Amino acid sequence: MDTKKKIVIVGSGFAGIRLVNELDEKLFEITLLDKLNNHQFQPLLYQVATAQIDPSSISFPLRSVFKKKKNIHIRIAEVSKVDREQKEVITNIGNFAYDYLVIGTGCKSNFFGNTQIENHSLTLKSTSDAIAIRNHILLTFERIISASEQEKERLLNILIVGAGPTGVELAGAFAEIKNTVLPKDYPDIDFKKLKIILVEGSQNTLNNMSDTAKNASQKYLQEMGVVVRTGLHMTSYDGEIAVFNNGEEIKTGTVIWAAGITGNAIEGLPENTIVRGNRIHVDRYNRVLGCVDVFAIGDIAYMETSKYPNGHPQLANVA
Repeated sequence: MDTKKKIVIVGSGFAGIRLVNELDEKLFEITLLDKLNNHQFQPLLYQVATAQIDPSSISFPLRSVFKKKKNIHIRIAEVSKVDREQKEVITNIGNFAYDYLVIGTGCKSNFFGNTQIENHSLTLKSTSDAIAIRNHILLTFERIISASEQEKERLLNILIVGAGPTGVELAGAFAEIKNTVLPKDYPDIDFKKLKIILVEGSQNTLNNMSDTAKNASQKYLQEMGVVVRTGLHMTSYDGEIAVFNNGEEIKTGTVIWAAGITGNAIEGLPENTIVRGNRIHVDRYNRVLGCVDVFAIGDIAYMETSKYPNGHPQLANVA
C-alpha cells in the first residue's frame, strides 16, 4: 500500500526546484506544474537580452533536471484556482489532488494600471522576453543605418525604466556592448550618439540595497556612459515619446520596463492572505496564514520577520 503524501508544487523557479530536490523520495509523490517545460536562470536574462549569451545557456528542460527522480510527475499546465475544500488544484488540463500544496508562481511586471505603457514597452521576466529585447535592439540598429537624421535621434535612445537589479544590469550590459561590440558589428553607425538612459522613481539606483551598493552602482554606470536620472516617473509612452511627471519628454523607440513587479497569486486562497504587491502572507514555515496544508515560497511569499518587517527581498538567493 502506497503511503506517500501527495505534494503539488506550482512553479519551477528557484524555490520550486530547490524544494523538489530537498524532499525525501521515499515519503512524497510530487506533481510539478508549470506553464513552461523548462527552468529559466533569471539572473542572466539581461545577458541574453544584450546578445552576450545564447538562450539555451540559461534554459534547462525540467525532465532533464529531474531525470533521476522517480517520484516526480511534470505537467505543463496553467493553474486557474485552488479548491481548498476538495484539496485540488484546478488547471486547463484537469484537476490535481494534493495532501500538501506549494505555490511558487513568482512575479510578473507591474505597470500600475497604465495600459498604454504596458502595450508599448518591453519587459524582462522570461527567456522569451529576453529574446524579444535582443531581436528588437538588433532590428533597431539595422533601421538606424538607413533612417533619416530626425528618426535616428529617436532610435538611438534606449530608455530603461526602473533602477533595481534588472535595470542596473541591463544598463551596464548595454553600455558595455556599446563601447566594445557594436562599433565592430555596425561600423556605419556613430555609437557616440547612442544614449542609454536609466530612469528611477526613487532617489537612488538599487534603492532597496545598502548605501554602498546605491552609491557604487550609480558611479559605475555613469563612468560607463549611462545617463542616470533619479526621482523621475514615466507617466505615458505611445511608442514614440516617453513623458515624465515633471513634463519632460524623451523621444525613443525602445522602452524596457523594469520598474516594478506584482505576484502571480492564485484564486482560491483566503482573501486576507493577499497583501501588498499581490504576495501571499505566510508564517515562518512558509505556511499560508489560515491554512494547514498550503504553502507559498519564493518571490510570491510574504514573510514578516524582525529583520525583514516588509517581507524578504524578491531575489533568487532568497527563493
